[in-house]
Amino acid sequence: MFTDKANKIFKEVIDMYHVIDRVDQEFSNPYDSKSQQIEHLLYRKCWIDTVQWHYEDIIRDPEIDPVAALKLKRQIDASNQDRTDMVEYIDSYFLETYKDVIPKEDATINTESPAWGVDRLSILALKVYHMHEETVREGASDTHKAACQKKYNVLLEQQVDLSTAIDTLLKDIENGDKYMKVYKQMKMYNDDELNPVLRGEK
Repeated sequence: MFTDKANKIFKEVIDMYHVIDRVDQEFSNPYDSKSQQIEHLLYRKCWIDTVQWHYEDIIRDPEIDPVAALKLKRQIDASNQDRTDMVEYIDSYFLETYKDVIPKEDATINTESPAWGVDRLSILALKVYHMHEETVREGASDTHKAACQKKYNVLLEQQVDLSTAIDTLLKDIENGDKYMKVYKQMKMYNDDELNPVLRGEK
């Protein structure tokens, strides 16, 4: 199943990040962009999500320097754009994979493309990792650990359900029961023609 591969790679990414556990650490993709295209994309996607997860932790520090916070906000904005771009690259991979499939006359479209499901699966892998950390965190109370264990169990169940839904969607597309239609995100806030603040600076 596709999600077996995806979840394995996401865990690999998250474990690798936490060896150094710094948002500014060097990134290296172990998967070749040509011969291992989807693995390469999945690894990069989860790395972006993992770094951004920790950006979001840092910016919530109530003692953060305002200048540093503004710089970090810019980094989060750039990361969001990278995240969206990676989703579109992954959908392009799926479009190419299923380009020869002829949808059935009664084929339907899904509420989201496969790659947006993958996006949620990547972020869910981060939730699983960090919630598990809370269940064993030294110094945490037994009450805290027990509450986090319950949340962790729910996240594991959610991970299975979301994985199944993504695999089912891909199978339906492969069989012609569903078809893909991808809309570019058309984000406006980074575009100096569409964002009135940026346009005003020109």
